[in-house]
Amino acid sequence: MRSLRHLLPSAGSLIVFEAAGRLSSFTAAGRELGMTQAAVSYAIRGLEDQLGAKLFQRRHRHVSLTEAGERFHADVSLGLSHIRKSAEDLRQVAIGGHVTLAASTAFASFWMMPRLQQFRDELPGVDLRIQTADRDLDIIAEEIPLGVRGGEPKDWPNYHALPLADEEIFPVAGASYVTRFGLPDSLEGLASHRLIHLEEPFREAASWDEWFQSAGAKTTDLGRGLRINDYALVIQAVMEGQGIALGWRHLAERLLASGLLVRVTGHTMTTGKGFYVVWPKNQELAENARKVRDWLVAQA
Repeated sequence: MRSLRHLLPSAGSLIVFEAAGRLSSFTAAGRELGMTQAAVSYAIRGLEDQLGAKLFQRRHRHVSLTEAGERFHADVSLGLSHIRKSAEDLRQVAIGGHVTLAASTAFASFWMMPRLQQFRDELPGVDLRIQTADRDLDIIAEEIPLGVRGGEPKDWPNYHALPLADEEIFPVAGASYVTRFGLPDSLEGLASHRLIHLEEPFREAASWDEWFQSAGAKTTDLGRGLRINDYALVIQAVMEGQGIALGWRHLAERLLASGLLVRVTGHTMTTGKGFYVVWPKNQELAENARKVRDWLVAQA
């Protein structure tokens, strides 16, 4: 049995044939491929001889595919398009192509979105895709190159980690709430206000009890108020004037600067933990993923 190497035409002759058939011109095909018209004609003649079939009708100023040529051209075009797509996919993997960043909805909404135009300006060749979830994704199993996590690096032995922000927490309110109810004049006064509680089901988050303890205040019955399991919705409720919530500095700072949020007290709770960009230790980051990682760290 003859091998495919002897049965199949060369890739070069197929590329010439595809261009000539698509353009209905040996001259135009040569121009596209950087060849002379004579070289294109020679390649097509060799292909016809190898296949034992006439592929083109030659006319004075143009050529047209024969019936056999049309059938062969359809198959060649399809095959070459698959090969080109596969080659492009492999190249994109090598340089990183698009880069997926796994993060919480809150980080995506309040940290990443305000910086997105700056990201596009500074890394115009990188296609960033942000994947949010209500829990920290296993980015190794999900084959995601980068993630943002809160906690301590020792908790993630399978990941490299670089810091983005320390965990600093203080109460915040919306401007309309402050206009209506004013600011509390003491920690005890704060406890009597309408408090909004974050109760995330999968990520640990500091509570009002912990914040008051860090401030040295003895408070009781902090169970009243609105309870929400997503931080992005907590901030939305605060901006709508529904109450006072704990604000994480790295997420709230731009909203504070714009006046959408107002800081309620001077006390800041620090936990010793932080927020980090993480990536798996078991594989090298592609070029574009490294660029995204370095950009995130530079913002910190």
